[in-house]
Amino acid sequence: MDLTLATAMLLMLSPLLLAAALAVRLASGKPVIFRQSRVGRNGREFQLLKFRTMAVQHSGTGPGITSPGDPRITGIGKWLRRSKLDELPQLVNVLRGEMTLVGPRPDLKEFWRQTSADASQALQLTPGLTGPASIAFRNEEDLLAHVSPEQVIKFYVERLLPAKAKLDLEYASEASFLTDCGILLRTLTTSLACGSESARNLHEQLSR
Repeated sequence: MDLTLATAMLLMLSPLLLAAALAVRLASGKPVIFRQSRVGRNGREFQLLKFRTMAVQHSGTGPGITSPGDPRITGIGKWLRRSKLDELPQLVNVLRGEMTLVGPRPDLKEFWRQTSADASQALQLTPGLTGPASIAFRNEEDLLAHVSPEQVIKFYVERLLPAKAKLDLEYASEASFLTDCGILLRTLTTSLACGSESARNLHEQLSR
């Protein structure tokens, strides 16, 4: 399923991928692709691929969490992040076997080191391009906007990451081919929908 769908999506979306790459190149130069080490299944690290959304001098520097108004993010980068188009190069990660289409979003090693043991159980799963937590917390930057800058990382590793891991683990315990198809469809419709989730809805997810 992963190989077939990822290949088909790369072929179908190739015009969009080329357009996004050209937009990044014209707006902020090289490199177009941003690579960052993330933790995959059983703690193995791999190079996650994304369209670069930050200014070159800031890519890979500063905190690994962004909030609205982050000065590191470029103009085209804001649009790519909001539309999630910056994530499309990860279809290559899927073809490499480093990721799957539906699974927990891969995160930085420094965050997994600081979070709870229960949350770290999500590392038993293959990281995915999308998943239930990705949908529920699609606009997590809006939630982080209500957290003071000095508390952002603490809030993320103690509240947000465990909440996302819980959703992904609950889903994985009953996942099937049909439910995965449903997640992919929901991801598509959510990406095409106008507007964004409110901070209140995100807080409801945290209180589960």
